[in-house]
Amino acid sequence: MQFLFWCAQEHQDIRMPEFCSLHSMLWPGVPMVWVSTNSSLPWLVLELPTISAALQICARSISTKFCVQLWAEGNSINLCLATLAIFPFGEHKKLFSKESSYKIHVESYMKKLSLKEKVSKIENITCLPVLGSVNLKDPEVTFAYMEFSGLDNNHLSVEPSKVMFGLLVGKGQRDRISKLNIKDRKYIGNTTMDPQLALLTANLAQVERGKVVMDPFVGTGSLLIAAAELGGMVFGADMDKDTLHATTKPSRVGVKERNKDESMMANFEQYGLASKFLGVVVADFSQGPWRRSGWLDCIVTDPPYGIREVITRTESQQYMLHQLVMDLLNFSVEQLVMGGRLAFWLPVITQEYSDQDLVPTHPALRLVADCEQVLSCHTSRRLIVMQRVEGEEEGDMARVSSQLTEYKNKFFLPLAEKKAMSKDCT
Repeated sequence: MQFLFWCAQEHQDIRMPEFCSLHSMLWPGVPMVWVSTNSSLPWLVLELPTISAALQICARSISTKFCVQLWAEGNSINLCLATLAIFPFGEHKKLFSKESSYKIHVESYMKKLSLKEKVSKIENITCLPVLGSVNLKDPEVTFAYMEFSGLDNNHLSVEPSKVMFGLLVGKGQRDRISKLNIKDRKYIGNTTMDPQLALLTANLAQVERGKVVMDPFVGTGSLLIAAAELGGMVFGADMDKDTLHATTKPSRVGVKERNKDESMMANFEQYGLASKFLGVVVADFSQGPWRRSGWLDCIVTDPPYGIREVITRTESQQYMLHQLVMDLLNFSVEQLVMGGRLAFWLPVITQEYSDQDLVPTHPALRLVADCEQVLSCHTSRRLIVMQRVEGEEEGDMARVSSQLTEYKNKFFLPLAEKKAMSKDCT
């Protein structure tokens, strides 16, 4: 069966890795069969054995808006309807019985259709042998009609270039983004991560019920909240005791003092996740108190870059970004169980990262994904995902380019150049 996953057009570079991670987590060792993989389009198509399998992906996917069992498609409305006309409806008699109420959901990418236009498109679908009554509020069966007219809002084709039809089988987990939104969260800081990115990070780390998840640079706990939301048992560490105890200056505009009930635990209680929170430890990551034992299932983290949060350690000498990443990889090899995953964010100068091979490596860590989030015209950050595998472990085996440390020095470079040019002009 072919299943179309209609996705939000956000963080497209993370979309396919998310599906790959979910598939390998749900069905280890089973090959993934792609039908359509163009990440610039708002949909992906997968070959799956059952509707139940599609629903398992829907139950975790943050990228997915809804999922459709694909019945017909074509490069025009007429071609799609012609394909639909020869679909074996007899194999799905239950869907079309008198007892089954239904509706047809119309989705048009980049085009806002009026109610009249939607009704017109539905009335064109004359081959659907429905006998039940229409129920727009709570139908037992929902069909989906989808149109695509291009990616450029200023140059959309008059007629759709792609039309698809099928049975809507489920929805993704976009509601979790709203549930965990930062605006209503009890305790936040300067670097609290967007809930969508935090949930995507947890999915790529293959967090699931019962797994032990750690964030060694926990901050206000945004990544741990996402991991707990997906079933993980979470705990963290950070050197900044003020952040852990919520005694820092408030981050919200116009707020001068924090409320007395602000805390990391309050966040978990707010979302009904207190039972998943194992606690936090004040610790210098470069001299951590952890035994080398291989007991963590997942490590998810967004280390400090030296821009909004400084990179520090208890010793007086400087702690450079590349040294931090090196320690993180070595730590992950020591603490992850075999097959466990490390997912971390790394800031880079886009051109330098593209031109040179600057991906950190370790013999006992296999690179699973390297996704980009564009920050500016010259900077981005990478979501790097690695899996613990058999390999050399003794000594500091991580290989990390010292060039990564230049990110802080070059971050404000274009702004400095603009100021210099404006001074020259005057």
